[in-house]
Amino acid sequence: MALALAGPGRPGFLRSMNDRAALGLLISQGPMTRAQIGEATGLSGPTTSQLIARLSQAGLVDEAGRVSAAHGPSAVVYRASTETSCGVAAHVLPDQIVARLVDPAGEPYPIVEVRLPAKGRSGVHDLGTAIDAACAAADRQRDRVVAICVGVPGAVVPGSDELHFVGPLRGWPRHAVRAQLEEHLGGSVLIENDANLAAVAEARVRPGEDDFALLWQGEGLAVASVTDGRVHRGASGGAGEIGYVPTSRAAAAIDPQAADMQALAGAAAVTKLVRAYRPSTRTFDSALAAIRAGSLRPTLLAELAPRVAEILGPVIAVLDPARIILGGPTGAACGPEGAGLVQAHLRRTTPWRTPVVATAVWEHPVLDGAALTLAHHLTEQFLGRID
Repeated sequence: MALALAGPGRPGFLRSMNDRAALGLLISQGPMTRAQIGEATGLSGPTTSQLIARLSQAGLVDEAGRVSAAHGPSAVVYRASTETSCGVAAHVLPDQIVARLVDPAGEPYPIVEVRLPAKGRSGVHDLGTAIDAACAAADRQRDRVVAICVGVPGAVVPGSDELHFVGPLRGWPRHAVRAQLEEHLGGSVLIENDANLAAVAEARVRPGEDDFALLWQGEGLAVASVTDGRVHRGASGGAGEIGYVPTSRAAAAIDPQAADMQALAGAAAVTKLVRAYRPSTRTFDSALAAIRAGSLRPTLLAELAPRVAEILGPVIAVLDPARIILGGPTGAACGPEGAGLVQAHLRRTTPWRTPVVATAVWEHPVLDGAALTLAHHLTEQFLGRID
């Protein structure tokens, strides 16, 4: 079959490509002059001027001031009008939601923590309250919110809009969850597993490291696998739900009562372990505080290391990642010292030599991952407004 020769580029298509390139620069790099835009895109002066005129007329670009030139008149600085399109990133925890406003430019808006009631909860109420609080903290109108990205302790099944392996989401629907939230909240809703979003945040602060597995240690346990820079979610969205895996005979020697990985090193197990040394410990937060600092820290880290190593054995055997990252509240509390003990235990008791390191995102990793995901989504929506 003969190959058709490519014809000349369609003017409208080329204009659209140029407009997207320039607008993308203004979003990612901030305000620029016409000359800077032309230099960065390789476009001529007249073409750049026409481009700016089109974007300005469409309400996508406006003037941000002027800068003095070494010779000649001052130059106008242009910026992307991203404030017309914003969203809210949120992380749902057992008794609160952590949230903040997000725009395509990645402005650092304030983080808010919203306490959730013990009764009368629903997904619409939880997220609606978080959106209101995030908008108030950022001094933005709620009607500007066009998208929401929420990290949840569960798996979203691709194509069916269902939640599986769900943790503490009292009152939330399990079926058609995205459709129900979008109907009542307005705008698009992105729902993602909390461990996967934490991995997105981790990848951002580890440039060049695009192959790792993150063990999320919070209320639940999960593994987020990143290969070639992409998070693996699985056919049903439940990849990495290792907390449900039964324990081995070796794990039974550590804790005979632990029937699965969750019971071996989840929040309840960590709290129980700390309570054995400090009877006044009643909550997961107080257990984490004891792990982070105090005279019991060396003992607690030594007790936790073999438990975490037992969880990582099958993870390494199946995924063979370039490195393991210990994340979530427990991983952050144990820090590099705890990661070192886990690696030493693995090397002493197994054939695995995979490096084990502590998380580099100490605070709000799920929220950070949601914000990065949402900023990308908003950017694509913003660029999509170009004719």
